[in-house]
Amino acid sequence: MTMYRISRAWYLVAAVALAVGIVGIWGGSAAAAWMPTKPVEFNVPAGTGGGADIMARFISPLFQKNKITTTPWIVVNRSGGAGAEAFLYMKGKAGEENTVMITLDNLFTTPLATGVPFSYRDLTPIARLGLDWFILWVNAESPYKTAKEYLDAVKMQPSKFKMGGTGTKQEDQVITVMLDQAFGTKFAYIPFKGGGEVCVEMVGKHIDSTVNNPSECVSHWKAGKVRPLAVIDNQRIPLPEWDKIPTLKEATGVDMSYLMLRGIFAAPKISKDVQQGYVELFKKVTETEDWKKYLADFALKPAFLTGDDYVKWLEDKEKMTKDLMVKGGLLK
Repeated sequence: MTMYRISRAWYLVAAVALAVGIVGIWGGSAAAAWMPTKPVEFNVPAGTGGGADIMARFISPLFQKNKITTTPWIVVNRSGGAGAEAFLYMKGKAGEENTVMITLDNLFTTPLATGVPFSYRDLTPIARLGLDWFILWVNAESPYKTAKEYLDAVKMQPSKFKMGGTGTKQEDQVITVMLDQAFGTKFAYIPFKGGGEVCVEMVGKHIDSTVNNPSECVSHWKAGKVRPLAVIDNQRIPLPEWDKIPTLKEATGVDMSYLMLRGIFAAPKISKDVQQGYVELFKKVTETEDWKKYLADFALKPAFLTGDDYVKWLEDKEKMTKDLMVKGGLLK
């Protein structure tokens, strides 16, 4: 009788343990991923109307629309100093869980060009959402039908041809340096406030070319006002109509690629749980139909990346940017 009672007791203990295990597996007793419980400040290191601002304002309502989070995301523009204002602001928000930032390549170019005491290493990397292609454009009435024809002409007449771009010592000027290095050209670089303005100036024949993103010239392309000569990458844009534009290698024989970051960072010194929580939130955004349509509409390259792979990509991108800025005399 005593042995029966002991065996029965052990059976009950085992049954309870098994039941708890099943609940743990199927009942979700494991710790849930971190989620924001108050509004998230979504910082943009640029003014309104630019690529980063448009993307941030597109993304911010998707969290609630797709029931990813219940908390609102509030976009705040901090454009001073080519983004330096936003970078230093984020650097000073150590441990703040509800502060994130979207950034483009000014994450690298602004500190290198200005000497502002900031590096992407001062922040917490969350995810690379996508990449921006660049295209060499000319006016539709230009006599140059191919990238080779145009670049050969530029090489023959140094400093005559005007390359328009967004900002000084930013990605458009860095790409212009790449072209000069690769083809022996010497463009006269003309800076403007934004990519939209650059394309308008080219339509008006005030500049000869630009390396605008697809979205910045697409309306003028559809209107027959500008002509794309080449995609500055080693693969064509895999979208209808865009896929007819040759790569720079196909057009000239020179293999050259430049893709711009669309990345997310959080404040420094947040916990691993919070960092991973943001990774999961943005991963869910990139899985929505809204996001997939956005990529197609704006001809952006899907390129979601997180963790150590994202950090390695940032390291390589910073090195490439610095090397090109040294060659172009663009460092502080």
